[in-house]
Amino acid sequence: MNKPKIIAYLKPTCGWSNGVRAVLRKYDLPFEDRDIINNAAQRQEMIEKSGQMLSPCVEINGHMLPDISGEEVEAWMLAHKVVAPNERVADAPTNQPCAHEMPASAPLNFGVRS
Repeated sequence: MNKPKIIAYLKPTCGWSNGVRAVLRKYDLPFEDRDIINNAAQRQEMIEKSGQMLSPCVEINGHMLPDISGEEVEAWMLAHKVVAPNERVADAPTNQPCAHEMPASAPLNFGVRS
């Protein structure tokens, strides 16, 4: 199977972005990791290509997948036969938000009344 050309527009430390990286590593796929936080030109390119500002965005063989999780990238690649299924486990969560987007934890209440 030929390796696809992949350009991934990612944040350096985002959960969603790390999930995309984990899926691409799971399938041993080379990709261009474009930093949309520290490089304004790469962010602008992502916006122009995807038509929106949310990330991650992943371009596979010229097809743009905007605002997508690693789990969704994997499903798309399998459905379009870009990769064959394998039994490897991703080395990071593939469907997790960035830390600042995680829901705040609520205190646990075990029925104790004050």
